[in-house]
Amino acid sequence: MGGNHQSTGHARSEMNFCQLAGQAALPEEYHPYFFMQEAKNTQRALVRIGYDGRVHKYFRGPDAPERFANEVRVLRILEGRGCDHVPRVLEAHEDQLYLVTTNCGSRVERISENRVKELFAELEHDYGVRHDDPFDRNVTYRASDGRFCLIDFEFATVLDPPAKPAS
Repeated sequence: MGGNHQSTGHARSEMNFCQLAGQAALPEEYHPYFFMQEAKNTQRALVRIGYDGRVHKYFRGPDAPERFANEVRVLRILEGRGCDHVPRVLEAHEDQLYLVTTNCGSRVERISENRVKELFAELEHDYGVRHDDPFDRNVTYRASDGRFCLIDFEFATVLDPPAKPAS
């Protein structure tokens, strides 16, 4: 490891991130995006928030390739359907099961069960996507516009497109 990286700790955190993700070291072009804050570390995913605010997610564990592909597909469909309260796919690296998205705010500490149900029902009714993991852990709050947002679409189901409102 180079002296500059050792003194800042970046090389060590990069190595640990890759090891935790169960992946080989990332290619050099990803090094500028290295991560400050661990947001989630479970058997299914390792999620970190970068210095630039972007969300970096490694899929791992059972059915990781399928879950990765589904999340990318669903997020792109939602973007195409004009849903502005979900993450946008910025990068998708299928060979590494590595996804980079926009950040949809901070995890919600307290929210009523009824409000959670409303948010997921709106997603299904207005955008034709059933989340299939509709819990408060998948709700964030974006302070910039005061909007609740939804995250983690790896188990979501795309339904028929919603009907266009009558003009």
